[in-house]
Amino acid sequence: MNAANKVQGLAIVLLAIFWLGDAFADKIEQRIVISEIGLSTPESVEYYPEQDVYLVSNINGSSGEADGNGYISKLKPDGSVIDLKWIDGTKEGVTLNAPKGSAVVGENLFVADLSQVQVFELPSGKQIQSITIEGSTFLNGVTLGPDGSVYVTDSGYAGGMVPSGTDAIYQVWADGTYKAIAKDKEMGHPNGIWYDDGRLIVNTFGTEELFSLDAAGNKTALPKPPKGGLDGLVELKDGRFVVSSWAGSALYVLDKDGKFTALADGLESPADIGLDTKRNLLLVPLFKENKVVLLPY
Repeated sequence: MNAANKVQGLAIVLLAIFWLGDAFADKIEQRIVISEIGLSTPESVEYYPEQDVYLVSNINGSSGEADGNGYISKLKPDGSVIDLKWIDGTKEGVTLNAPKGSAVVGENLFVADLSQVQVFELPSGKQIQSITIEGSTFLNGVTLGPDGSVYVTDSGYAGGMVPSGTDAIYQVWADGTYKAIAKDKEMGHPNGIWYDDGRLIVNTFGTEELFSLDAAGNKTALPKPPKGGLDGLVELKDGRFVVSSWAGSALYVLDKDGKFTALADGLESPADIGLDTKRNLLLVPLFKENKVVLLPY
């Protein structure tokens, strides 16, 4: 091959590489991993837009034990720590045992915590309520509801993830009032929850289900994700739903055609995911690895 042909061949190769790079750019996942900052069994990440920070619920021990040492970390979106134990269950005036799902509602932060919903004032972090939900054992997922309320799942576990039969969904207000929306020991251990224009979307950790509940409590089955151990659940701006799966070590997205596809894999124990709506990022706590992963969507 002469010099001219070599140059031409090289140009074609470089052009092909450039074109393929563009073609596959959207296929290559860009993830940021936040680790080794002091997180301890992180269960959920909530975006607080007023301060542009992430609030991470740390169980810090057993997920079913009222040990009084749970904490909420405040992080910058670049992963740096503002305050590792911004809300600290070991401090006087704070009740926080095994914090799981959380939701920012106006000037309040609601946190699911075993049989209680803890309510903290924002932006101070001062505790203003500790609401005991009678008959509950494992309050878990939390979603913003109407009129300043939240909806909370009881996954129906006790102690070392032993079924307790208390599977339920509650609506809770910051003034301490609450009501049961649904109770059924056969609900499959409801976990993630999302309020969607008058209906609730719920996934289950025990039976791999995704279903909706209307205002009257009527249940409608939705497509099943590829694998189970379902935990986090969020709705994207375009109406698609994303669930996290422990069995799949993955996030799955429910497209508008009713089919699930893998959005990200290689995520060990992905728990209650959050949304950074400013940067279009999914916030994924890795329960067993003490990490948070940021994924574009």
